[in-house]
Amino acid sequence: MRREETVRALVLAAGLSRRMGEFKPLLPLRGATLIENSVGSALAGGAETATVVTGCRAEDVERVLSRAFGERVRFVRNEGYATTDMLRSIQIGAAALPTCDAFFLLPGDMPAVSPDTFRTLLDARRRAPSGVIFPTLDGYRKHPPLIDARMLPAILSFDGAGGLRELWARLAGDVRTVPVEDAGVWVDVDTPRDYQQCRQNYEGTETIKEA
Repeated sequence: MRREETVRALVLAAGLSRRMGEFKPLLPLRGATLIENSVGSALAGGAETATVVTGCRAEDVERVLSRAFGERVRFVRNEGYATTDMLRSIQIGAAALPTCDAFFLLPGDMPAVSPDTFRTLLDARRRAPSGVIFPTLDGYRKHPPLIDARMLPAILSFDGAGGLRELWARLAGDVRTVPVEDAGVWVDVDTPRDYQQCRQNYEGTETIKEA
């Protein structure tokens, strides 16, 4: 990055939380909610603003995040959240992103990613800009990727066949990885067991605040 770039975050929080049995985004974690932890980590890690895709209980999520982060968070709704997949939420959110040079993509149920991971990705981009930069831990590619804005047309025009995995495969020539030392990139809260493990590991730590 030869000049000061504008980097944002796209956070996905539209789903029904079927596997959890409770509404994941508003579950308590570290004195806040799960979604506040997710958005807060991205903002603390270098995102100027976060665009959050809401759906199920959209008004509740938007109220909580607006109270926590004010004008640094904005919203777009996936009205078809009950019948569409994550890729559709990504496309809806990507279409609504304010002008930027790059953006982080973070599922809202990943509340433990360290701000240092976001900063590591930004540092990697400064050294060698790429279309998509994924963090890796122990050789496994994880979220959140840092995506160059020039990838937006490919994301928005993708027909969805094969899902998110196929999208990344089509962009493979523009993808590179950078290793991180952050166990939080493994934490994906889908089930009650995932949630209890997350609380056990992180409940005593400080809530991530915006920078």
